[in-house]
Amino acid sequence: MRFLLLLLVAIPAVSAEDLSALFTTTIAPVLKRACQGCHGSQQALSKLNLESREAMLRGGQRGAAVAPGNANASLLYQAIAANGALAMPPGGAEKRLTPEIAAAFKRWIDGGAPWEPSTSAGGNWGKFKEEDLWAFRPLRKTFEHSSIDAFIRTRLAAKGIQPAAIADRRTLIRRATLDLTGLPPSPDDVERFVRDPAKDAYAKLIERLLASRQYGERWGRHWLDVVRYADTSGYSNDFERPNAWRYRDYVIRAFNADKPYDQFIREQIAGDELDPGNSEALIATGFLRAGPWEHTGMSVEAVTRQMFLDDVTHAVSATFLGLTVGCARCHDHKFDPIPTKDYYRMQAIFASTEFARAPAPFLPAENMGGFDAGRAYLNAMMDRTQQHLSQLDSLALARVMKKHGVERVEELPAGVAEKTKRAQDTLSPAELEESKLYKKHAQLYRESLDRFEPKAFAVSSGPLDGVADGGPNLKYPKRADYQPPQVSILPGGNLQAPGEKVTPGLLGLVAHYSSYAASDVPSTVEGRRAALAKWIASPDHPLTARVIVNRVWQYHFGKGLAADSNNFGKMGRKPTHPELLDWFATTFIKQGWSIKALHREIMLSETYQRASLAANRALLDREDPSSDLLSYYPPRRVEAEVIRDSILAVAGELSADAGGPGSLPQINDDVARQPQHRMGSLAPVYRASARKRDRNRRTVYTFQQRSLVDPMIDVFNGASMDFSCERRETSIVPTQAFALFNGQFVHDMALAAAVRIEREDAAATPAARIARAFQLALGRAPSAAEAKLSLAHYEKSRLAHAARAPLPPTASQPIVHRITSELTGERHRFVQPEDPAPVERNLHPSEVGPGTRALADITLSLFNTNEFVYVY
Repeated sequence: MRFLLLLLVAIPAVSAEDLSALFTTTIAPVLKRACQGCHGSQQALSKLNLESREAMLRGGQRGAAVAPGNANASLLYQAIAANGALAMPPGGAEKRLTPEIAAAFKRWIDGGAPWEPSTSAGGNWGKFKEEDLWAFRPLRKTFEHSSIDAFIRTRLAAKGIQPAAIADRRTLIRRATLDLTGLPPSPDDVERFVRDPAKDAYAKLIERLLASRQYGERWGRHWLDVVRYADTSGYSNDFERPNAWRYRDYVIRAFNADKPYDQFIREQIAGDELDPGNSEALIATGFLRAGPWEHTGMSVEAVTRQMFLDDVTHAVSATFLGLTVGCARCHDHKFDPIPTKDYYRMQAIFASTEFARAPAPFLPAENMGGFDAGRAYLNAMMDRTQQHLSQLDSLALARVMKKHGVERVEELPAGVAEKTKRAQDTLSPAELEESKLYKKHAQLYRESLDRFEPKAFAVSSGPLDGVADGGPNLKYPKRADYQPPQVSILPGGNLQAPGEKVTPGLLGLVAHYSSYAASDVPSTVEGRRAALAKWIASPDHPLTARVIVNRVWQYHFGKGLAADSNNFGKMGRKPTHPELLDWFATTFIKQGWSIKALHREIMLSETYQRASLAANRALLDREDPSSDLLSYYPPRRVEAEVIRDSILAVAGELSADAGGPGSLPQINDDVARQPQHRMGSLAPVYRASARKRDRNRRTVYTFQQRSLVDPMIDVFNGASMDFSCERRETSIVPTQAFALFNGQFVHDMALAAAVRIEREDAAATPAARIARAFQLALGRAPSAAEAKLSLAHYEKSRLAHAARAPLPPTASQPIVHRITSELTGERHRFVQPEDPAPVERNLHPSEVGPGTRALADITLSLFNTNEFVYVY
């Protein structure tokens, strides 16, 4: 007995710290997810509330739920472990909690069932490690250094690393031009810069690029990645958003005008509240609707409303604050100090936000040049569709007239003709399916015509009478009678078991860790988003400036100072140079929140101008294997859009048209001809824009369809349109070679480039033309070895082409699709209507000689070089 007593004493007790961690990571989340939906303040079945320790001890109809220190005598543990008459949660073995969770509850209760106060009540802020709170602390105000290079050199010196030399001028102009415009420099620009003797030649180059229209197109694309811009809504129907293009153009204008970033924030979150009547500010709020969203006759309104609220809460937090608040939707955030209550308080800010397609007069800067042609095309498609519907109506009427034994429609009994057109009950199943399909097409064309109307894809505070756009609260009362819906905490994210009601508010962690006090958010219909926007766009906010300067740094170097641009919390990677990040953010604010000032600071530094070849590779492999210290410029592959736009530019086919509704680019024919489903039927077939100047626009101006991505953009790691893309990944897969070497688009552009080169100098020799191809594609002349090999390949290719003439282009064949009827299950054949617009074809190989085709082989090879698709 004495031995047993000594043994028991030797067993270590569970520490208070361990019990606290157990409660935070396991007990509290399980109670919220599995228990409090039925046993909470809103629905205390058996009069049992499990939302606090006091309520547990008080218990319900069966007595106390917990006996601290004795799990076996506790009804809660007995129910979870199914040791007695009770077995919870209900639903049988499938719903039973795991033995590991039951064991955790046993340890917790045996340890006294300590209850950690929720951070949402202003209690336990001390459980987070200091190194994980770096982003929530105030920006530093004093620094040892005052330039990017000084910060970088200090870290390199500490490791004994020698930085690389400054890159040559040809490398610098190509790097800078691709970075700021997304296009290769022209040969004339390269030669002018290389020969410029002025000491400030590089600084002048940067200013010229920043002032170009192409700058906003390039950097607007980066922002559109983050906010998930698309011209369609996604999900099964993927309806068009006909006015969304105006938000895309707003973003591009904002970057070109160097709009102060704090203003850029305020306009996108609350432009309609802060500057009512301003079209630009209203268009900016399209940001809040950028994510995928759909409501159909089979949707539950409360669910789709909640989907929007969750989406917009997460989007605002990730975009501007670099926080992943979505984890707090079901329980207090496990890694960051974001309690569930704070999550729903922030969500309540958007409870009065409604969707609007509001009147917004077109701005002088907006491109309306293609409106007439666009309307004419859609109206022609509408007319053809209506002709098919009229033919089916006539067929139905002919049959009903035959049934009634009459020869004219007027002789039918009253109301029969109208009923026949409406019910179409005399049509066969195949004819009914065809009628249904054409009606859907007509609906889609009518919606598309709204592209050319002065409306904004926007939001409002409360519904705007007559311009509601099917938003988060679908049963709109009149604006005068509107009351914003109540927001409640949803334990486990469960809409069926709402918990405590909340009022609009801001994240408490900012005030707690940085002492930046948040102002109150009004509970009125208007003013909620304005308060949020002002709070975020403040120089005192610890996250806002850090997040955007980190994004800009990332797009220049391929990786941010903090590598996870959307996650500045515990699970995001810590900054490699925290002092530099704070200095950069502080400087950014002092310079008036100017993005272009950030570019200058980065691009005029020696760090940015260094060569891409390391001075001592072996030393770096040991001391800096992740290339975080930037002793050399990190080479990277350019994005998919840059590859496509650069090919068009070299070919001389890149359209100068900017802005306006998205055009449809040339894509793989087998993908274009695939059936697309809409609303239980077939959508019109994909057809590239008929005119070259439309389909060859910059990729940022192409129609962004969530359900049909340009395969070339997709295969080269284009941004997701459903999730915020903080950084483009770079994979290397075989299909990239198929797209870039075998794709019809690339072959067409290689031929166009060859013709362009021949037209520039008809008397040039093959060697001179090859040299010109190198200058256009790579910004340099070929080396002696490259020139020799290229000329040999050209001659061999020319002889092969001369021996075998290509066949002329064939006429396009009708596109036949088949669909299974959702009503009868039968398969039906459908011939897609022909395109009414005359198509401006690309040049065909049969229309040029063998020498031109051989030169096209050279340009095609250049498009496939690393030097073309990488920036060094």
